[in-house]
Amino acid sequence: MKASDLGVLIGIIGIVLMMVVPIPPLLLDFLLIINISLALTMLLVAMNTKEALQFSIFPTLLLITTLFRLGLNVSTTRNILAEGHAGEVVKTFGSFVAAGNIAVGFVVFLILVIVQFIVITKGSERVAEVGARFTLDAMPGKQMSIDADLNSGLINEQQARERRKKIEQEADFYGAMDGASKFVKGDAIASIIILIINLIGGLIIGMSMNGEPFQEAIQKYSILTIGDGLVSQIPALLISTAAGLIVTRAASEGNLAHDITGQIFSYPRLLYIVAGTLAVLGLFTPIGPMRTLPVAAVLAAAGFRMDRALMRKAAKEEELVEEQQIEEVRSPESVVTLLQVDPIEFEFGYGLIPLADAQQGGDLLDRIIMIRRQCALELGIVVPVIRIRDNIQLRPNEYVIKIKANPIARGELLLNHYLAMSPGFDDDSITGIETTEPAFGLPALWIDEQTKERAELSGYTVVDPPSVVATHLTETIKRHAHELIGRQETRALIDNLKESYPAIVDELIPNVLSVGDVQKVLSKLLKEKVSIRDLVTIFETLADYGTYTKDHDILTEYVRQNLSRQITQQYAPDGDTLRVVTVGPTLEKKIAEAVTTSEHGSYLALDPASSQSVVQKIAEQASKLVQTGNTPIILTSPTIRMYLKQLLERTMQDITVLSYSELEPNVEVQSVGVVNV
Repeated sequence: MKASDLGVLIGIIGIVLMMVVPIPPLLLDFLLIINISLALTMLLVAMNTKEALQFSIFPTLLLITTLFRLGLNVSTTRNILAEGHAGEVVKTFGSFVAAGNIAVGFVVFLILVIVQFIVITKGSERVAEVGARFTLDAMPGKQMSIDADLNSGLINEQQARERRKKIEQEADFYGAMDGASKFVKGDAIASIIILIINLIGGLIIGMSMNGEPFQEAIQKYSILTIGDGLVSQIPALLISTAAGLIVTRAASEGNLAHDITGQIFSYPRLLYIVAGTLAVLGLFTPIGPMRTLPVAAVLAAAGFRMDRALMRKAAKEEELVEEQQIEEVRSPESVVTLLQVDPIEFEFGYGLIPLADAQQGGDLLDRIIMIRRQCALELGIVVPVIRIRDNIQLRPNEYVIKIKANPIARGELLLNHYLAMSPGFDDDSITGIETTEPAFGLPALWIDEQTKERAELSGYTVVDPPSVVATHLTETIKRHAHELIGRQETRALIDNLKESYPAIVDELIPNVLSVGDVQKVLSKLLKEKVSIRDLVTIFETLADYGTYTKDHDILTEYVRQNLSRQITQQYAPDGDTLRVVTVGPTLEKKIAEAVTTSEHGSYLALDPASSQSVVQKIAEQASKLVQTGNTPIILTSPTIRMYLKQLLERTMQDITVLSYSELEPNVEVQSVGVVNV
């Protein structure tokens, strides 16, 4: 057995013997001083621990010190009643604290007992009880978290065992603290009872057995009783405070002194307010400035020093961050971050910064939020986050819209002007800077504030610069929506649909089609400006026909036919007459005969001369619709629709090609021209 183990064993046996064997007053003095030292040591250790488990022996030590203190109480009580003397420590505490007044001594002792019993012990007991309950309740979740980290490879088996052991120790510690706090509570009650026993027993023994007068007996035994109570309650108060510190430490990164200075004094400027309040209190109340101004000056000086220290610390942290950024740029791994490509970017010259700066009245960010909502409603896609940044390489009033880092559209704005578009006839009195409307390519004028009202009265469409940008950005997103939906975006749409329609998704993916197949169909629909918001109909169609063919073009045609009501409503809202250019039978036959089938699918193999002739004739007929203010629509049979669209999309991207199967029977179709070869 080690010497330390033997010493602890002898000490505990000695505590038990103290309650039976009389102890000389001199030895009792040494033991009382040791009791005070031990209590002070426990308090200091509790203040310097970072977490409760660093002082895990505290519950056991609390029991031992309580037993030691009760043993001392028994020994001092024996000496007081038997000899009328309990050593110099007890006498000094009684005489010094009472200051010659027994009533003062009793009041001080009662205050110490009340503070320990009602305030510290009661609070510590409640905190320990709640801590034990919450620790036990959180154990299953913590164990599952450790298992998840272990399975994912974030920690190894050794680290997992250490974490599990720590959780078990926490549960054991808070459970032990919940019970150990009852020791301190019982000790406070025992101190009051021992006080009464000492006082009453001392009076009886002094007067009846020793023949002392009442005044002498009450004076003698009161001082000894108060001294005995104080010499035991002061260590008890220290240990109770240590118990409270242990169970109330939470979310700490340092010891008690570090936490106090780091958290309470993190706001040095508040000390100025406290100092000013004390100064006002001293100047305008009877307290007087002599008592408050020195404290106010100390607080103000402390606040100034801490404020300067925080500024220096912030400057050092900023320098460290800059150094880290420089090191990251120099490191080879920093190149990896440059590989990320933003789906959509909006760059502008420095002259257009007020558009995006909310402090200057810019509402571009709010408009972009509305654009994303509009695209979700009209197209059924979630537009990715649009990256907005200024670019000094652009002209001051120029902006560029990029899709996957490639410039797609650009334009120029005059912030202090308005864009006016002619109603079809020009008014010579409306003058301005000639330009082109960026979204639709219409001729327009930049006019000033004075000309705006006159232009509106003349029938011009007048738009402010933010609306011009918002319209251009919206149309660009719609035109290139098929490029913004990849497999990851498709997976997000599938997961969202699965929450409401799990049967459709489970039937289609992955048994019939893969996510990539679905993505290609959705992309082809968006490319022709067909909304994919009705995913239920799209998925049901793909589930029906996906077992017969995997050709994405054919699947897209089946989906379009099942979306006939949506397509009809898109081009003929409210049952309006649909004006179209129809494809004649000779052209349909020529295209059908030119379709070639290979192992990779079907495609149109039309000779260049014939292709040029077909495109030219369709353009001539479509121009008639444009001149009358109608959308250029080509109507053909379902069998050749997709091949005709493939032929026209390179030179006539804005033209719409529909089949008869994509229109509802109740819509009135008016042909304004026929294309034949």
